[in-house]
Amino acid sequence: MQLIKDGRIVADGFARVADDALVPDRLPVIVSAARFLADADALVRREGPTGVIWPNNRNVAELAPHLDRLALVALVFPTFKDGRAFSQARLIRERYGFRGELRATSQVLRDQFLFMLRAGFDAFEVTKDADAAAFAEAARRYSVFYQPTGDGRATARTGRVARAGAIG
Repeated sequence: MQLIKDGRIVADGFARVADDALVPDRLPVIVSAARFLADADALVRREGPTGVIWPNNRNVAELAPHLDRLALVALVFPTFKDGRAFSQARLIRERYGFRGELRATSQVLRDQFLFMLRAGFDAFEVTKDADAAAFAEAARRYSVFYQPTGDGRATARTGRVARAGAIG
């Protein structure tokens, strides 16, 4: 898998650690949700950034108390028809205020990139090199949105109010 951030393929600085393997100190790691919940305090206290792979069938409220100490949350799209990770992303960004890396993993499809951005994702694991170019195009295609979402972009209404305030 390749990692797309800021519209280009980048090296993944995080190592995935199996549930039965030792977690190295000082290195950025990603662990499973089960492993994280079993030993959350020790994992977030270790020297080095910690991330978690959160399946879409788990409630993100379980993760919420730990979000301020996590560097990365990877949300899983097990099939292209299953969009629960979109809802999880919005909750993590908007309700719980997570500011770390929010990564989409598994079935990440290029026609969903813009929707993933709008939900608050900022990193994407993809299988094809061509998806980086498709992602960059999707991110540039639209600059104004009506719906407020987790990506932090101003809405069309916010822009109108700001322009009206500058005139008046």
